[in-house]
Amino acid sequence: MIPVTKPFLPSEKEFTNYIKSIWERQWLTNNGPLVNTLELGLKEYLKVDHLLFVSNGTVALQLAIKALNLSGEVITTPFSFVATTSVIVWQGCKPVFVDIDPDTFNIDPYKIEAAITSKTSAILATHVFGNPCAIELIQQIADKHNLKVIYDAAHCFGTRYKNKSIFAYGDITTTSFHSTKLFHTIEGGAVFTKDSALLKKMALMRNFGYSGIDTFSEQGINAKNCEFHAAMGLCNLKHIDDILKMRKYLSEQYLDRLVNLRVQFQKIQANDDYNYAYFPILFESESLMQQAKANLEMAQIYCRRYFYPSLSELPYVENVEMPVSKSVASRILCLPLYHTLTVSDLDMICRLLLRGQNFNENQVQKVHQTEKPAPHHPISNRKPTVKVNGSL
Repeated sequence: MIPVTKPFLPSEKEFTNYIKSIWERQWLTNNGPLVNTLELGLKEYLKVDHLLFVSNGTVALQLAIKALNLSGEVITTPFSFVATTSVIVWQGCKPVFVDIDPDTFNIDPYKIEAAITSKTSAILATHVFGNPCAIELIQQIADKHNLKVIYDAAHCFGTRYKNKSIFAYGDITTTSFHSTKLFHTIEGGAVFTKDSALLKKMALMRNFGYSGIDTFSEQGINAKNCEFHAAMGLCNLKHIDDILKMRKYLSEQYLDRLVNLRVQFQKIQANDDYNYAYFPILFESESLMQQAKANLEMAQIYCRRYFYPSLSELPYVENVEMPVSKSVASRILCLPLYHTLTVSDLDMICRLLLRGQNFNENQVQKVHQTEKPAPHHPISNRKPTVKVNGSL
């Protein structure tokens, strides 16, 4: 069986060495030494000034919205994981969808300005599959209309844009360290900002708003993460360069073998160092995607319709037509991609996709060859009936 993803796991010895140290200290959570060590290690690796390790990527988005005091309308993408929209609603704001670019799958920057109203407070955009948005254009629009910018960079660990970590952009950027991500802490996430005052505010919010033993200076929640999750992060950080290198290699193998498959590949933005977090392919129709998915599943190869459905069709938001997002969501399929995926398994996946395409083409050709011409009817030789003065 080949799943769509597998979490990277270090050796048991690496992990248990950290676990033994937790047992010795008996410090399990509440900003423990491993959490601090992980935050420092991530800042050094990513070359960012500020970050906070939090419990998950969804809470990271909630903290971002709350810390920026957003209200009213938040412009966002309909093509993302459901959390991107649900947190906007959860925080009492209204998501205003802007359709996506059909090539990059990111929010279309040229459609944003038309969606801005007097109630708009921010733009929340997703770097889809780790592919950077049109960062400069979005920032220009935000500056012009005095809006905040949040980036959902859940897929982006290792992606760089213009020689900087993708996490360095926007007022706040969030990410996920869930076990399905190429860098993970089993469960976890982070918030990033250039603003030290904003970081301090989120640090207080992360721990119920405590500013002292018995004092509170912010309305907070429990967004802390624990020593056990930090231990996994510290292990995986040691292997991250190899993980990124392997994902790039496997993605290049896919591209090489699928050059004759009639699908569209995501257009990666220029000026960036992409992390190859996913391998999405876009079929010409939903029926072709469904057929390919079924063929793979018969061989116990499991892909994912990611993202599906378009978030503009969620039952708790105002339903609006987002034709590009709806079309892409109906036709997209993410192929298996993980550190231990073998080239022989990748070969089999590609052969099945190409074999299915060839079978479909042969079936269509046979149908065309066996089609009989339409029978001749004498009526077809009659002159057309003409209407004169309202009567036949």
